[in-house]
Amino acid sequence: MARNELVPAQSRSLDARPAPRGPGPLASRRRFLRFFPGGFHDPTYLDWERDYKWDAHLSWIRLLNSEEFRGLLDERAYSEIAMRAVRIESRTNLLFSFEKMAIRDAVRDKVGARAFATGLYDFVYGEERDEQKFERWCAVIASLPRRQTRVLTWPVATVFGFIALPRRHVFLKPNVTRIAARQYGYDFAYTPRPSWPTYASLLRFARIIRRDLRDLRPRDMIDIQSFIWVLGSDEY
Repeated sequence: MARNELVPAQSRSLDARPAPRGPGPLASRRRFLRFFPGGFHDPTYLDWERDYKWDAHLSWIRLLNSEEFRGLLDERAYSEIAMRAVRIESRTNLLFSFEKMAIRDAVRDKVGARAFATGLYDFVYGEERDEQKFERWCAVIASLPRRQTRVLTWPVATVFGFIALPRRHVFLKPNVTRIAARQYGYDFAYTPRPSWPTYASLLRFARIIRRDLRDLRPRDMIDIQSFIWVLGSDEY
């Protein structure tokens, strides 16, 4: 998948700004290695954090690769696309139960399924700049039918790109990521409503982590997101 680059080209200009430094990175590294002494290749790390996310990606490649996805769109099989995407995500613990329910309810509607399917293809496989695609994707999610709870949350906005292209996109859990950024010493430009500036800030945070941990050989955004989770989650 040649387009699966860890750093989108249009966000590389952010590297011109100085990366925040201080005691945070070293303390964060020590915390991660306390739980996983073998780093990103530790057997326990693979079992607890990486393998199920990678399995979801493999399912995506099998069921919603670009050729398969395009064929389903040509057949106007919007509900089938939505069902596959939701089913793939459902085998992970990335979304809260209320978010899983919200997206599932939103795509039961034929209009919602069509908007979701076409918007998701554009976001994942479209040729434009990531900024434009991400903003359009957020607008699509915001337009989906809503029953009990809002559909547009940061986890919903980022989970499908993360599963589909884990070398390009990262997943955002707001509270955990904000805690992790503070501990790391990174000034995360967070806003509650999904938008490109916050996502670009997250991508920059991911690049800084990857640079600082290059000796631990992180493979993709799955490793970076898992590191962030270990820093910010009360599970660790």
